[in-house]
Amino acid sequence: MRILIREALPEESKILTDISFAAKRYWNYPEEFFEIWKDELTITPRYIKENVVFVAEQKGEIAGYFSLVEVKKDFWAGKVFVKAGLWLEHIFILPKFIGKRIGSELIDYAKKICRKSGVRMLYIFSDPYAKGFYDKIGARYIQESPSSIAGRTVSLFELDI
Repeated sequence: MRILIREALPEESKILTDISFAAKRYWNYPEEFFEIWKDELTITPRYIKENVVFVAEQKGEIAGYFSLVEVKKDFWAGKVFVKAGLWLEHIFILPKFIGKRIGSELIDYAKKICRKSGVRMLYIFSDPYAKGFYDKIGARYIQESPSSIAGRTVSLFELDI
């Protein structure tokens, strides 16, 4: 099945937000987590305009998306240390498309963007359920880091470009 990858449009922000929530719900997280994640998972038209956001389409339907965000200098976000560099901030796939290479295609495309910009390393905070995916694409596990959910962690990965 052919996958088209293109820049996201600001007017697609609600679709991307819906994909974010649907992808997280796929893992049966408690509903109270979604209130904590609300701002993190909501994609606004402004977010699309200010960041690198691409969608994957299959048969005219948006199947998933990714966003890259540049962090200009190291900082602490609560208990989380965030390095300066380029970050894969979001990559979400509609559940019905999970396992159909959409995520791998999006990562390949993100790597092309990085290469064109001279970026050699992409940083990733991974949901615990996505660890296998990042292992599969060759990302290097670094450490666990506190999550926005108390008592929960996310994995920090580095992906060589």
